Amino acid sequence: MPITAMLFLIALAVVAGCYWISSYKKHSLGLNAKERSIEIRILDKQAVTIEHSEQHEDPEQYWIYVEPLCGGPKREFQVGIHYYHAIQAQDCGLLTYKGLHFLHFSKFQPIR
Repeated sequence: MPITAMLFLIALAVVAGCYWISSYKKHSLGLNAKERSIEIRILDKQAVTIEHSEQHEDPEQYWIYVEPLCGGPKREFQVGIHYYHAIQAQDCGLLTYKGLHFLHFSKFQPIR
């Protein structure tokens, strides 16, 4: 095999690897993601106890499970204690998030 073909294949593999890492960081880890807002319905919420939390840390994590009103994948977000207590299952509203990170939720009544 000529050396130029081998170098071309190596360069192609490096470019593909860099693209895969970039895509993984953006879509799976949520790094450098854009801020987005979607209309959702709260399906469920859950408080998870952390067994070995430090003294200055909250002993629980608060999660919501949501579904877009216009269809799409169901998602879960970790929220603060104030949002956790302010929302209930079946509430509808506008969820703002960035990647995997919850930013804001505002309730509204869905039009039927």
